[in-house]
Amino acid sequence: QVQLVESGGGLVQPGGSLRLSCAASGSTSSIFTMGWYRQAPGKQRELVAIIGTGGSPTYGDSVKGRFTISRDNAKKTVYLQMNRLKPEDTAVYYCNSNSWGGLASWGQGTQVTVSS
Repeated sequence: QVQLVESGGGLVQPGGSLRLSCAASGSTSSIFTMGWYRQAPGKQRELVAIIGTGGSPTYGDSVKGRFTISRDNAKKTVYLQMNRLKPEDTAVYYCNSNSWGGLASWGQGTQVTVSS
């Protein structure tokens, strides 16, 4: 079992920045990817960014060039630096991890609202 706890969401004006954090606990030695998804009201959950143990990131098209994912394996934590935020980035952001053996874990979600 892997437990994920997100932090760092909130309200920000368009053009602003936020940094999300997600700390993993439990059976963390089996994790090979960590990342972020988001879900806006009335829309499907979509990929924001994921990163493997070796540090190679993959980004969703809508956030490329604005968001940066990073990972601290020693702290078992993944970060999402979000810059030049837009109103369409408003969503609940979920932390995700995937472990060897096919186990996918999700955090409880953190709200990000971009509004003036």
